[in-house]
Formats: sequence, structure tokens, C-alpha cells
Amino acid sequence: MNPLHDWNLSASEAVALQKRLAPQVQVTPLQKTPQLIAGADLSFDKGSDVVWAGIVVLSFPDLQIVEERGLQTVAPFPYVPGLLSFREAPAVLQVWEQLENKPDVLVLDGQGLAHPRRFGLACHLGLWLDLPTYGSTKTLFVGNFDDVGEERGATAELVHRGEIVGAAVRTKRKVTPVYVSVGNKMTLDDAVKLTLACDGGYRVPEPTRRAHLFVNRLRRGEE
Repeated sequence: MNPLHDWNLSASEAVALQKRLAPQVQVTPLQKTPQLIAGADLSFDKGSDVVWAGIVVLSFPDLQIVEERGLQTVAPFPYVPGLLSFREAPAVLQVWEQLENKPDVLVLDGQGLAHPRRFGLACHLGLWLDLPTYGSTKTLFVGNFDDVGEERGATAELVHRGEIVGAAVRTKRKVTPVYVSVGNKMTLDDAVKLTLACDGGYRVPEPTRRAHLFVNRLRRGEE
């Protein structure tokens, strides 16, 4: 854990902080094949600041659940596009502290470098945890890409302001791609390979799919 700042910030202070921290992100080859990979996700009731956050740790490469941890709390920051990590990261960090099995890689349902200031949720948590992280999301936030082949495993570079910030990745044949970007301590090629390796037969890679299911069970009171 590498505490970077206080969370009591205004929107303008948060933007300035993103610009200051973004150069610290490390886009470097993954040092080892993970044995544990985790997905993190959050669930909000519409119009509420109450949040359910969860992390699901899976063995890799067989993707069996090793641990699930979650909690309910209140988000400290309002919903502001481009500043979601200030709303979501504190809850994920609280769950992280509960984990008995810390993963080698954390996958976020959000952006990494595919962000206007190159500092999405995956970058923010990657720096805070000093951990390899990446984002895999169903929604395109910034950038454009050329056609992606129809077959599973086809990719296209995601380009924003002339810079490659991620990749569109086809995880199932003829199904809309997911958008993958580096958070910290890995390359885009690493992130794409892990996304495809975390295949449970769905569009979304297993770590974030399992985390999504888990936090929604929490929100419904089923856990």
C-alpha cells in the first residue's frame, strides 16, 4: 500500500492531482505470470452515494474462486465524469485491506490510460497499491479504433490525440469488443493477453464478471 494523498478534494484539486500523478504510471512488462488474479467492481443505487464494493480473487489460469470480500460504505466524492476513481477507489481500497489472499494482478471495470488525463481508476489503484493493474470495460470513454476482426482474439489499437491508449479486444466471436487499457506495471500486450486468458465464455473477462455478480448480490442482501 502506497498512500498517495488525502481523499478530501474538490473537483479542481482532483484534476490537478491526476495530472501530477499520471507520469508515475509504469508501462513495463509484467514481471511474472500471475498465480492469483482479482477483479474489483462497485454497485450503486441510482442517485445514491451508498456503494457496495467487492473484490473476487481467482486462481490463474484455471479461474477458480479463492476469496470474495466486500462491504457497504458511502462514496466520498460526487459523480463527475473523468474523476470516477475519487468516487470509487476508496471503497476498493477498504476491501483490499480485508483480503487474506492478495492477488498478483488486479482488473478493474474501468479505465486505465484510456482516460483524458491518462489516469483512470486502474492507474490510480495501481499506483496506490504498487501493483500490476489494468482496466477492462464495456464502454468506450476516449479514443477511436479501426475495425476489429469478427473472430475471438481480434484486436485494434485505441488511439486518442495521436497516442495509443488501449485496445478494443474481441472476447467472443461477433460480439462487441471490450476496451482494455494499462493501469500500472504491465504493457498493453500483457493486458490484452490476460483479458483473453480470463475467458469464462462471456464477453466480460472472468475477474470483473465475477466481481460484478458478487457486488450485486451484496446490494440485494444475498451475501
